[in-house]
Amino acid sequence: MTRFSTHEKIQAVMRYQKGSESLQTIANSIGLHHSVFINWIRQYEHHGEEAFNKGYTSYPAQFKLDVLNYMNECGTSVRETAAIYNIASHSTILSWRSSLESHGMDALQPKKKGRPSMTKEPSERKNQTLVEVCRGFTSRGRAFENGECLFKKVECLSSKQGKITKQDKAQVVYELRNEYSVKALLLLADIPRSTYYYVVKTFGMSDKDSDLKDAIQAIYEEHEGRYGYRRIRDELVNRGHHVNHKKVQRLMEVLGLKCLVRMKKYRSYKGTIGKIAPNVLERNFYAEKPNEKWVTDITEFKLFGEKLYLSPMLDLYNGEIITYTIGSRPVYSLVSTMLDQAFMRLTDTDTLLMHSDQGWHYQMKQYRHALKERGIKQSMSRKGNCYDNAVIENFFGIMKSEFLYFKEFEDIAHFKQELTKYIDYYNNKRIKAKLKGMSPVQYRTHAQQVA
Repeated sequence: MTRFSTHEKIQAVMRYQKGSESLQTIANSIGLHHSVFINWIRQYEHHGEEAFNKGYTSYPAQFKLDVLNYMNECGTSVRETAAIYNIASHSTILSWRSSLESHGMDALQPKKKGRPSMTKEPSERKNQTLVEVCRGFTSRGRAFENGECLFKKVECLSSKQGKITKQDKAQVVYELRNEYSVKALLLLADIPRSTYYYVVKTFGMSDKDSDLKDAIQAIYEEHEGRYGYRRIRDELVNRGHHVNHKKVQRLMEVLGLKCLVRMKKYRSYKGTIGKIAPNVLERNFYAEKPNEKWVTDITEFKLFGEKLYLSPMLDLYNGEIITYTIGSRPVYSLVSTMLDQAFMRLTDTDTLLMHSDQGWHYQMKQYRHALKERGIKQSMSRKGNCYDNAVIENFFGIMKSEFLYFKEFEDIAHFKQELTKYIDYYNNKRIKAKLKGMSPVQYRTHAQQVA
C-alpha cells in the first residue's frame, strides 16, 4: 500500500472540502481506497492537521478499553470512533474488540518489543498457586531439609484461588524467617528485599479503603452485579464519596467484582416485503428534548423451551423505555400494540422522528400509515448495518446480561413479572454516566425543572 506524507493527506482533504470534486474521484486520483479517505476526512474534522502528525503509538490497555466502552455506550461506528480518538486505522479497534472478547483484559496489554529474555522464567510462573510456589521452594532449595513446613504455611496462609501476589510470598517468607535464611527465602520467592520489608511494615495496619470497599460492595449487590466500575463510581459520588474511577476499578478487582458480559440479539429482517424508508437519523443519536427521536426494534428470548419476543420503544433524549410489548410470536400486533401505547405519550406540539431497522414489521403498510396519520417521520437503518440503530441494540445487550442471563425464573409468568420490575428499575433507578449520574426518568425530570 502506498504511504502518504502528512502534506499529501492534508492536500487531499482540502480538495474534498472545496466541494468541486467528489470523494470517490479524489480517492481514485491518488490511488487510495475511498474508505481510507473517509477516515482521513473524519480525523481532520476532529483533530485538524495534527491528526496526520502521529508516529508509532503504543496504546495502554486502559485507553483501549475506554475506546471500546465509548463505542458501545455512544453507539458510534468503528470508523467514527477511530476518527474521534485519532486512531489511524479502524481495523485496530476491531482487533482490540476481538482480543477482548476472546482472551479478556490481559489481551489488551501492550506487548514488549524485541525477543523475550532467555534468562526469564516461563510466563506460567505468574499463575502459580501458593502450593506450587511452596514446591518451588523445596525443589530449588537444598538448604531446606524439611519442606513439609512450607506446605503447612502455604495452606494456612492461602486465602485465594487465583494468582499469587507478592504480598502472599512476603507473608510466607515472614512466617519462615526464624527457621531459614531470609535472604535465601527471598531468592526462591523471587521478590525484592525492599518489597518484603514494605509488606512486613504494613502488617497489622488497618485498611484505609475498607469503608470505600464496603460501599462498592453494597452498590454492586444492590444492583445485582449490573454496574461496572464507571457507574459504581458515579453512584459513589451521588452518595458523597469523591473517588477516581481508576481506583474504583482497582478495588473492584481486589474484591473480585465484575460486570456481566453482553449478548447478541434476534434479527427480524426478511428482505424487502414493503417499502423501505431512508436513513433520516444518520446515527445522530442526540435529541434536545423528549419525544423528538424514538428508536425501536425486536429481540428474542428463549425460556423453558419456548420463544418470547420483546418490542420496546426508546426515547433518544434520555434512553428511557417509553413502553414495550411481549409475545410468543413476532407478529405485527406486537408492534402495533406498542405503537398505540407509545402514542399516548405524544402531545400536539411534538415533532417526532421514528427510527427502526428494515424488519418486515416496519415495512408494513399499516405501520407506515400509523406513523403518517400522526405526522411522524419514518427512518430506517441501512440493510445489514446494526450501527445505524446502535442505541436500541445497546439496550438489548445490557438487558440480556443484567436480567435474562443473570436471574433464574420459575416459569414464563414469573419472567414477565420480573421483566416489568427490570424495566422500571432501568428507567427510574439505573444511573448512566452520559446522563450526569442520573437515571433516565431523573434526568428528564431534572431537565424539566431547570427549564
